[in-house]
Amino acid sequence: MSAQPTPGPAPRTELTLRGLILGVVITLVFTAANVFFGLKAGLTFASSIPAAVISMAVLRGFKNVTIQENNIVQTVASAAGTLSSIIFVLPGLIMIGFWTGFPYWESFWICALGGILGVMYSIPLRRALVTNSDLPYPEGVACAEVLKVGGSGDGAAAEAGKAGLLAVIVGSVVSAAFYLVTATQVFAADFVDYFRVRGNAISGYDFGLSLALFGVGHLVGLSVGIAMLVGALLTWAGIMPWLTVAHPQAGPAAEVALAVWKHQARFIGAGTIGIASIWTLLKLARPVISGLASAMAAARVRKAGQGATLPRTEQDIPIGLVGLISLVCLVPIAWLLARFAYESGIGDHVWPLVLGGLAYVVLMSFLVSAVCGYMAGLIGSSNSPLSGIGILAVIGAALLLVFWIKPLLGGGGGQALVAFALFVTSVVFAVATIANNNLQDLKTGQLVDATPWKQQVALVIGVVAGAAVIPPILDLLNHAYGFSGVPGASPVNALAAPQAALISALAKGVIEGQLDWNLIETGAAIGAGIILVDEVLTRTGRLRVPPLAVGLGMYLPLIVTLMIVVGAVVGWVYDKRAERKRDPEGAKQLGVLLASGLIVGESLLGVIVAAVVVFSGKDAPLALVGDSFANAAQWIGLVAFALTVAALYRWVERLHQRGLAGG
Repeated sequence: MSAQPTPGPAPRTELTLRGLILGVVITLVFTAANVFFGLKAGLTFASSIPAAVISMAVLRGFKNVTIQENNIVQTVASAAGTLSSIIFVLPGLIMIGFWTGFPYWESFWICALGGILGVMYSIPLRRALVTNSDLPYPEGVACAEVLKVGGSGDGAAAEAGKAGLLAVIVGSVVSAAFYLVTATQVFAADFVDYFRVRGNAISGYDFGLSLALFGVGHLVGLSVGIAMLVGALLTWAGIMPWLTVAHPQAGPAAEVALAVWKHQARFIGAGTIGIASIWTLLKLARPVISGLASAMAAARVRKAGQGATLPRTEQDIPIGLVGLISLVCLVPIAWLLARFAYESGIGDHVWPLVLGGLAYVVLMSFLVSAVCGYMAGLIGSSNSPLSGIGILAVIGAALLLVFWIKPLLGGGGGQALVAFALFVTSVVFAVATIANNNLQDLKTGQLVDATPWKQQVALVIGVVAGAAVIPPILDLLNHAYGFSGVPGASPVNALAAPQAALISALAKGVIEGQLDWNLIETGAAIGAGIILVDEVLTRTGRLRVPPLAVGLGMYLPLIVTLMIVVGAVVGWVYDKRAERKRDPEGAKQLGVLLASGLIVGESLLGVIVAAVVVFSGKDAPLALVGDSFANAAQWIGLVAFALTVAALYRWVERLHQRGLAGG
């Protein structure tokens, strides 16, 4: 009787159909939330950690579930926190009057093709910025820890997973309920006042009563929060009083303040962000070159027939296939550029526009991918300098059009050139957002023993899913609220879309020759000073002041900045309290998950309210009170907000204590 073969170990599940389906479902939900929140606040949130928690909770009842399979789910879903950043550019085409809505297929292909290119570009960068780097990747490491805890299989891990999911759910429900009351106008949306000091000098404050903004502050941390506060103080305690004294205007203080900030002060912030981004590029040259050399060496090993000798954790999509996929993506991008040129009335110069546009996409995309990847590794994907990248990319595209194409048009075609600059920048931006996020995911994968090429395939699937849902959500929000400054949009309910407004204004200013370069240069000088201070602080080991975060604080609206600062400070206090408890890391993780839930709940309800606005035809269909209640609503909202935050943090501390008692 022959011996029965000994069964080998069960195959490790990683890239599975159920994982991909769950990842796509989470992607669709979080993308909708991120699009609304990004247009409202100018920031998007990373969805990796809440996606990992949801994945572990949902898949726990299935057989043969592994950490690596849950990692694939969060990898697919993380596209929600990144590809949706296309909203920092694309609405600019409506703001300049070129589009009236978001054409589905053009918007889809911009997102999908740019996102796939981003995945391809991140592959050689992985070796430079993940494998051969000591960058901390805070979000990637945190997500890996969540996956390890949830995948350990013991009773304590199961309880921790349930508590984490509960924190996300409660945070979502409470923030959605608070937003719903705000929509009735019983609670004001912000606590605000602008005032004159010493004659014509104007300053003010504006705290957005948004639990989502508060949650973002908790996630970005104290260093970034303080840096944003420094930027806000530079603008509103220094630059704004100076500008309003130098150029006095009649009218209510709030009206004058917002006009001066929009047309002058935020361009100084743009200069600060621009110089900080250039500084980051210069620091990246060596690691990027090293990563490319490493990728080419791996390709030579495969060609020599020794691919099996590469560790599984070093098996990327082969560099030859990366190049082929990139070239294939460039063909439809060229078609999109040509179609756009004809639609905008400058089709007579289609060849220089297409060839120049393609060259710019290829080169600029790789550079900005490197910058974003480095900054994601340093301070996290949520804090990466996407805004600064958009500023540099659109100024570069606009300058090239001014010197290369505008002379051929005899000085005309200004709006068409502005639109073309925004269109090219949107493709570059889609590349940068995904490359930025993918490196964070690949760091997580490295820490949980995942296979890089499987993660890269998963991210391509997430990109396509995100690209499918972004255009209709954008169109819904455009019809419901519109964008600030666009004719016909409600001045009260219009979405600020601050980055898109700034980037479109920069493109228009450069191409039409109306940009005040003195403002940009002033911001660059401030940025150079901040870089110097940050370098000194880095060497002394003290609290840093990230220059890009300072720039964000200078040009984001106060309604966004100040509440993020509050969230950062309260989150720091919570973490300090957690350090005195048993299992401090578990307590901190619950705080992170609660903050993520705060963002998701408000953002999703914002999309639902947008649908109500569209179908009702009213700007505020849920309002229960009129303008006469506005002052009382501010104070009621402020008190309710403070009590809600205190109750939530007290609840999450008790949740952690119950978990310890149960364990």
